[in-house]
Amino acid sequence: MQTDTSVNYRAWGPDNIAYGPVELPGLVTWIKQGKVTANSWVFREKDATWSRASDLTELKVLFKSKLPPGAAASAEALGIQPGSLRRIKMLADVDERLLASLLTYLEVVKVPAFGVVVTKGEHGDALFMVLEGEVRARVMIGGQETTLATLGVGECFGELAILDQGPRSADVIANQPTVVIKVSAAALKKMFTEAPALAAPFTIALARVISQRVRVLTKRYEDSIHFSRTAGAAGA
Repeated sequence: MQTDTSVNYRAWGPDNIAYGPVELPGLVTWIKQGKVTANSWVFREKDATWSRASDLTELKVLFKSKLPPGAAASAEALGIQPGSLRRIKMLADVDERLLASLLTYLEVVKVPAFGVVVTKGEHGDALFMVLEGEVRARVMIGGQETTLATLGVGECFGELAILDQGPRSADVIANQPTVVIKVSAAALKKMFTEAPALAAPFTIALARVISQRVRVLTKRYEDSIHFSRTAGAAGA
């Protein structure tokens, strides 16, 4: 399959200016000159979309060989590239080099449709991030299922379990064939010991996820109080 070299591109520079348009050979030259990196945003006029340079099919080969040896081995073993981790919301803004280093501490878990990822009450010791597919968190009450949340690509669960290793509060079931990224408490501890420069941004991202969950739960609680008070006043 031949690449259409006539497609025009624009590259977002570090000075917050979009450069171009330029055809593929010119863009490749910019990459070789270091003007465009794996983490640079590139606009492809044919699709009218912005993407990371390393995520563009026609450019991936230019960045694949630049992974550190350890990260390259991890990427091959896991079957994923660092750029694919940007599908995960909490990792979307993490530097490309840190994403490559993060691969060493991850596990890829493939779950068939209706397969169980975690079970309510079991010991929790890992965070999971949905890379492909969809899962639902459920509880069984009186033999009937109640769905608490449905999580798609980019979402995560188990953010508290990786910190306190407490029991799981719900079952998590795959609604379809799903791929999740697992980060165990042991892997996080190892990360802090071996790569504190990597552990810091990961922990900050994790804290943001927890903060967002707390805000959502607080809002739901406020709404339920408001509803009960309104209903009580109407029935008085």
